Amino acid sequence: MESTKVAFIGVGDISGIYLENLTKYFKQVEVVGLCDPIREKAQRAQEKYGIPKIYETMYDAFADEEVEIIVNLTRPYEHFAVTKAALEAGKHVYTEKPLAATKEEGEQLIALAKERGLSIGGAPDTFLGASIQTCRKLIDDGFIGRPIGFTAAMICRGHESWHPSPAFYYQHGGGPLLDMGPYYLTALVNLLGRVTGVTAVAKASFPQRVITSQPLAGTVVEVEVPTHLVGILELENGAVGTLFTTFDVVYKESSRFEVYGTEGTLIVPDPNHFGQTIYLLRPESREYKEMPLLFDYQDNFRGLGLADMAVALRSKRPIRANQEQLFHVLDVMTAFERSSAKRAREEITSPYTRPEPMAKPRVLGIFDN
Repeated sequence: MESTKVAFIGVGDISGIYLENLTKYFKQVEVVGLCDPIREKAQRAQEKYGIPKIYETMYDAFADEEVEIIVNLTRPYEHFAVTKAALEAGKHVYTEKPLAATKEEGEQLIALAKERGLSIGGAPDTFLGASIQTCRKLIDDGFIGRPIGFTAAMICRGHESWHPSPAFYYQHGGGPLLDMGPYYLTALVNLLGRVTGVTAVAKASFPQRVITSQPLAGTVVEVEVPTHLVGILELENGAVGTLFTTFDVVYKESSRFEVYGTEGTLIVPDPNHFGQTIYLLRPESREYKEMPLLFDYQDNFRGLGLADMAVALRSKRPIRANQEQLFHVLDVMTAFERSSAKRAREEITSPYTRPEPMAKPRVLGIFDN
């Protein structure tokens, strides 16, 4: 079985689950090297997961001829520069969300990839898991009739009470929409299709945040981005709904996601996870019924999108977590601020076609094509 060799740029908190899954399940991907400004992080990961190489700089990884895909796990405001440099070096890129911090940066990356004949894939890949894939089948098969609306919300008081270094969540490239919005919007467009317009209000309720987690407890962070965003989204299929994301609210449950149709309502589980409970309400039953998960990948299988990309590049089939999807989601997210600034509807012109649904694997972690 031929494998695709990849190198990681950034070995932070999220890298552990990627490395665990890529070394344990997704054998069609081989991690050959790691790079992080804090070399000790790379060394610990190298020892734990048996990775052959540590690169001194990301440019050393880009120069490694056996590497086909650069995995960009840097902080959000660094995504653009790292992905751009990797593309310029002739490498495909799989990036953590979001694609970039602005629409203009995203446009540059898409144009550069097209110019060089390269591909960009990226997170979130939770939409490939059992929950969202099952929800998609239920909708496509008519269980809620014709979709007419939706509501989605990610509500919390921010990350400064638990994250060891949370300042970047309040800096350029951060905020609740760019942080958590990709999960909700990626799931939404996979379930219902392209967004055509956004009308939104965005604000920051608090000009400063105080870190209460260790080791930076007491540090004051200046808020540079909106932390409370409410938007109305219009979809190409005629459905209209709302998306609300905030770091400013005291709230017990963090996630809510519902899709409404002419014949029923679907309770979509938290799109930050791969396999959680789905509920369907139909007029015949008049109560919510738990629906079975019909697809694989129910646990935390981050790296699933990268594995799909690696096989897609070899078999020359479309990538599911592809660059069109990444850019469309970025376009929609950044439209919230554009709409809020001009106090008017923002039209979404970026194209989007839903990728093919997942196929059931004969062996978990192995793509047949």
